[in-house]
Amino acid sequence: MRDDAGPSPGSSPLISTPLRDIQAVLFDLDGTLFDRETAVREVVASQYAAFSSELAGATRERFVGRMLELDAHGYGDKSELYPRLVQELGLPEPLAARLHAHFWDTYATVAPALPGARATLAALRARGHRLGVVTNGRVRVQEAKLRALDLLPYLDVVLISEREQLRKPDPAIFHRAVERLGLRAGQACYVGDHPVKDVLGARDAGLHAVWLRTPHFPAPELAHTAIDGLSELLALV
Repeated sequence: MRDDAGPSPGSSPLISTPLRDIQAVLFDLDGTLFDRETAVREVVASQYAAFSSELAGATRERFVGRMLELDAHGYGDKSELYPRLVQELGLPEPLAARLHAHFWDTYATVAPALPGARATLAALRARGHRLGVVTNGRVRVQEAKLRALDLLPYLDVVLISEREQLRKPDPAIFHRAVERLGLRAGQACYVGDHPVKDVLGARDAGLHAVWLRTPHFPAPELAHTAIDGLSELLALV
C-alpha cells in the first residue's frame, strides 16, 4: 500500500560506479518486485466483468480508465476512491463498499512479477548476499503477494509497515531491517521505484539507494544509483 502524497519534481547526480562492500540487498515490493500496474489493471477489469450487470451501462473503457486515474499509481485512497467512482457513474451508493471489498479480495491473488525479479534474487542469493523486503502496506496483502510471487524462499527478512508500526520513508524501518541481518547500514543497498519513500528514506538511513526508473515518478532529488531493470543489479553489487 502506498501513501497518498507524491514527491516533488527534481533531479540529481547519478552514481554509476559499482557499490562496494554490499552484503545485503533490500527491496521495495510494489513497483519493484511486484508489477503493481499490471495487477491493478487486471483486478479492475475483473471487477467490470463481475459487476457489469450493476454498472448502469458504463462502458468497460470508462470504468477501467477512470478507476486507474483515481488510483494514481497506488496513491489514491481506496476507501475514498470507490465512493467517488460510484458517484461519478451515477451508481447506487452501497456498491462502493462491495467494489472496495472485491478489490482487496482479488488484488493479492493477481501476482505478476516485474521482469527479472526471481532470477535476480536467485543470482544474488547464489553469490551469498542477504536479501530482504521493506514495504508499506497490510501484512495480509503484502505477504500474499510474496507467496504468489514465490519470493519468500529467497528472503532473509520481510518488514511490512503494518506489523512494524513504521512506514517508509522513516529511517527507523530501514535501520530495523539491517539490524535484523546483523549488518551496518553501509553494508546494504535498497532498491525501489519511489524517489521519496524508497530513495530518500534509504539514503537518510545510511543505505546505498538504488532507484528503479519508472515513468510514474520524477527522478529523486539526491544522489543515487539508477537502474532500468532488476538484472542490472548484478553488475553493481
